[in-house]
Amino acid sequence: MPRYDRILITGAAGRLGSQLRGGLAPLAKTIRVADRASLGPLAPHEEEAVFDLADMEATIAATEGCDAIVHFGGAPTETHWQTILDASIRGSYHIYEGARKHGAKRVIYASSVHAIGFHEIGAQISVDAPARPDCLYGVGKTFVESLSRLYWDKHGIETACLRIFSSFPEPVDRRMLWSWLSFADCVRLVEAALTAPFVGHTIAFGTSDNTVKAIDNSGAAHLGFRPQDSSEPFRAKVESAAPALDPASPAGRYLGGKFCEMAHPDDPPA
Repeated sequence: MPRYDRILITGAAGRLGSQLRGGLAPLAKTIRVADRASLGPLAPHEEEAVFDLADMEATIAATEGCDAIVHFGGAPTETHWQTILDASIRGSYHIYEGARKHGAKRVIYASSVHAIGFHEIGAQISVDAPARPDCLYGVGKTFVESLSRLYWDKHGIETACLRIFSSFPEPVDRRMLWSWLSFADCVRLVEAALTAPFVGHTIAFGTSDNTVKAIDNSGAAHLGFRPQDSSEPFRAKVESAAPALDPASPAGRYLGGKFCEMAHPDDPPA
């Protein structure tokens, strides 16, 4: 029996959004898939909404009739400040205003490791560690985490902020041996956040059951997320192909990896 009548997925054409389209189908009678361009053929359980998150009126309209919102839209990586501002910051405000005005009571937000990227790998931080963004992309994520806290405290809209680490088909470098989140575990994480009896305002880390664990996710145990995949089957392949990182370098020292070394995206190329 579906738990929701309608779930809105923003960023449904993206790497993770495209996985969630089918993965979340059992949870809702209808999945409203949304992106800036048409997504092509739709499954029987899907309906489409095409809009730009920077368009407040269109974004709020797209939230109408939705019980829950899985917000994976916005800038997908480090980029120019104006894009972060329009797509991630303004766009997320528009999503929360839509939720407030149309009565959606739960939002699942794709936050990122880059919201806490300047914490050291060996610190074993917990979910209540303070934000330490490593780039403008991470700044956008920390803004939405704070915005979602406001909308829980003031308007009663629950949010699970999922600080996703490295979600790809398989790990491709040594950092991903501890930071990898399989696509299947990503779906499991979002499903857990949608079906948990109580979310309130929860921050959770998104990694698979990797042998090396760089963070402490026990503070989000109430979501019931049980990762089933591990990077271990890929270890030999990765270690034979990828050089070890210098542990004294920012990329080797901090959770954010190479993002901690990136130049400002609005500077002219060197």
